Amino acid sequence: MMELSLISPINYPFNGMRSKVLNKCGQRIGRTCSIKATRVEKSLEELYNVRVERKISRERMKELGVSRWSIWKTGKCKLPWDWHVDQLVYVEEGEVRVVPEGSKGYMSFKAGDLVRYPKWFEADLWFNGYYQERYCFRAYGDD
Repeated sequence: MMELSLISPINYPFNGMRSKVLNKCGQRIGRTCSIKATRVEKSLEELYNVRVERKISRERMKELGVSRWSIWKTGKCKLPWDWHVDQLVYVEEGEVRVVPEGSKGYMSFKAGDLVRYPKWFEADLWFNGYYQERYCFRAYGDD
């Protein structure tokens, strides 16, 4: 009778390493198995709870009352920013790159986007040219 043993770095067959079935003489028999893990990465919007609706309709703008919101504009610049309350922003002109604090990646929002920044979010805002937005602050529970 031939004795079989399973060789594995931590003696657990599903550790993602190749497992070998050997006979008593140390010769490999049978098949080699391996398990591949895939890494699913979340978008920065998901990680930081920033919600965006792209190219919102006139009906949606009217429903939210965007025309009554305050206007803010700037030129080419970089601004550190932090939100003490939820803020809803409709980008009217231009584009902004939002780099969350501690991140190497960025989110990009442009004219026609409706963005909701969560309370206590901190980021650097990069503007490459003229930019204009309408904004309103949201109370807890406002959706």
